Amino acid sequence: MGFIEIAALIIFLAAIIVVITGWFDSVVAALIGVVAMICVGVMTDVEAFNAVDWNLIAILLSIWIISGFFGKSGVPEYLSALVLRASKGNVALFVTGVGALAGFVSMLIDNVVVVLMFAPVIFHACRRFNLTALEPVLFMGMCANFMGTAMLLGDLPPQMLHSVSKIEFWGFIWHMGRPSSFFILLISYVFTCGFFYWRFSKSYKGLCVDLSCMVGENPLNHIKDKPFAIISCTIFVLTIIAMAFRAFFGFHLGFIAMWGALVIILFFTIFKERFTVEIPDVEEILKELDWRAVFFYVSLFALVGGLEHAGVIKRITEFLIPIISGSMIIGATVVYWVTAPIVGIVEHDAYILTLLYVIRDLGEQGINPWPLYWMVLWAGTLGSNLTIAGAPALFVAKSLADKEDKRASTLREFLSMSVPYVIVSLVTCYVPAMIVWVLPFAE
Repeated sequence: MGFIEIAALIIFLAAIIVVITGWFDSVVAALIGVVAMICVGVMTDVEAFNAVDWNLIAILLSIWIISGFFGKSGVPEYLSALVLRASKGNVALFVTGVGALAGFVSMLIDNVVVVLMFAPVIFHACRRFNLTALEPVLFMGMCANFMGTAMLLGDLPPQMLHSVSKIEFWGFIWHMGRPSSFFILLISYVFTCGFFYWRFSKSYKGLCVDLSCMVGENPLNHIKDKPFAIISCTIFVLTIIAMAFRAFFGFHLGFIAMWGALVIILFFTIFKERFTVEIPDVEEILKELDWRAVFFYVSLFALVGGLEHAGVIKRITEFLIPIISGSMIIGATVVYWVTAPIVGIVEHDAYILTLLYVIRDLGEQGINPWPLYWMVLWAGTLGSNLTIAGAPALFVAKSLADKEDKRASTLREFLSMSVPYVIVSLVTCYVPAMIVWVLPFAE
């Protein structure tokens, strides 16, 4: 390896190690890594800028803005009230139901936003019926992180796959004549939620909440301003439909999402006096966005772009070609089960993005990249539920639960939830993934 390759690899690894260990702010570490690559000549500042997928950044910002209005609509609370009623006082069914519901919502909304929307609902029920919040909130957080990869809009990994492979919205449902991310993850999700319903049934055995105090309560009362809820949900749905038919409109997904965000901001800004819900000003909306995450993702793209520009990605590809060419089954299995534990202790977005670039280059060498794309994406998402280092949504969920329970939960308590969740989800995803996406392409 030449000087540029070695320098790029050292800087990349150093930045990621700092991000993992938290020695200082992860965003600062990533930005310093980008600046260091530019200073040592790995790439120019223009090349670093061009390495960023600004279309993806536009998607993230726009969906966050729309999700903010959706969160104020009261619809999540309304749905949770319906789940509580449907559970008929069965605590295990309620906890599993809210978690499962959060997972489905996260297919369209960032998982951290989903955790922030659903945690207060769980807290309300816990206070009302004297339950501890840790297990229900952690389960909900893991579910939100789980299903975010089922569709294009829910999380960064599927959006990164769109950036690298150009797969469209419908490709996450059906691709190359076979079911893809939505169906494969749904199978695993059903088994995982079923397992935890069985587990919760044991841990909450004999506990049944009294719903008599809810007699006469209308779940619709959670929606304080019905016109606001209808309009915000309508704009959200129309934006998703427009993104699903991107090929028909001919615009980039980021441009369509940005239009949705502009429409919802302008509409509620112009007609804000007609609604009882407090409508934030544009300045307040921008303040609520997670700008740290935006700068981190921008830096991440630039860092991986530096690896590619220096030729490191190419060298990794050349190393993997003989392994994958020898047996797609072995190659896909190794990628899947090596990825899962790694992303459990490192920031999974960086790892996934790097592997996606490697797999893209493998595709240019005549190897079908799609079995490997999916295996990395699914293992990278499911494995990240192991610790708070792997998934930001779990860090937020744990922090909120500790604050609600007024105590610091232990690592053992966390792992008692996360380890079985990760094992069950990985195994039940691996089987259909191999049957549908690996074996048909194995020689």
